[in-house]
Amino acid sequence: MSAITTESLTRTFGDVVAVDAVSVRIPTGGVVGLVGPNGSGKSTMIRMLLGLIRPTSGTATMLGQPVEGDGAYLARVGALVENPAFVPGLSARANLASLAQVRGLPASRVDAVLDIVGLVGRDREPVKRFSLGMKQRLGIAAALLPDPELLVLDEPTNGLDPSGIVEIRALLGALAQEGRTVVVSSHLLSEIEAVCDHLVVIRFGELLYSGPVADLLARSHGHVDVVPERAVDLPALVETLRGAGHEVEPTSAGVRVVGAAGRAADINREAAAVGITLTELRTVRESLEQVFLDLTGTDDGEVAAARARQAEGGR
Repeated sequence: MSAITTESLTRTFGDVVAVDAVSVRIPTGGVVGLVGPNGSGKSTMIRMLLGLIRPTSGTATMLGQPVEGDGAYLARVGALVENPAFVPGLSARANLASLAQVRGLPASRVDAVLDIVGLVGRDREPVKRFSLGMKQRLGIAAALLPDPELLVLDEPTNGLDPSGIVEIRALLGALAQEGRTVVVSSHLLSEIEAVCDHLVVIRFGELLYSGPVADLLARSHGHVDVVPERAVDLPALVETLRGAGHEVEPTSAGVRVVGAAGRAADINREAAAVGITLTELRTVRESLEQVFLDLTGTDDGEVAAARARQAEGGR
């Protein structure tokens, strides 16, 4: 059974299409990244899945149950949407105990979730003293109170410093290892790629990719940097490689063969066939983030601006 399925899921706000006929199947288990630039429709999609807003058209299921049904599936789902809200003057434990009581959950779950998110020892402090990272941990603890099979977290690393991002990322991995399905949204793939097993990439409401991380990486082109033993052989090397159909660009010491990340052995043989010995033959593959940027059309300036907003704690 898939954790989440959508069929032509669409949501419009007037003339704006926030989510445009998205059809995905998200497997159970592991960490699933829902990624895309700001304004891509990630939060809108999450709200539809959680029954907070209705789709304009299309259907969705969570844990095999229709989203527009009686909502019974929500008892098996934990969620953190936007920034977590707690009573500042109450302790973390008191806040969680109140939430557990409202939801009719056993008080024992409070101790369990505090331990899971690493807040034992700080749980009796008022939340107003907590750092942003600790508040995010407390928000995840609240989402874990019903001991959910599926955990949905909307931008849990937003505004965190690098150490906080690493901590939350480690927590997500640990939760997935317990057998849960963790869906985490982010506009910066670099913050969650290390822990993701599966990715759903959307841009301006349109689905660009859905599948395993390894399959997306396989799309990377990369290049091969080649340096001949003798500088005098460089013109002949360029002519040989271009004659073999490669796209070649000059570098400071040799040449770069574009889009040939899997063809290093061919390049070596082609050079040897004309008597050229190579001192360097280095394959450089695109990072997962670069593949993501290529897919979404996000440029380095947009990424830098997004990171600056996060450093300031903005959305």
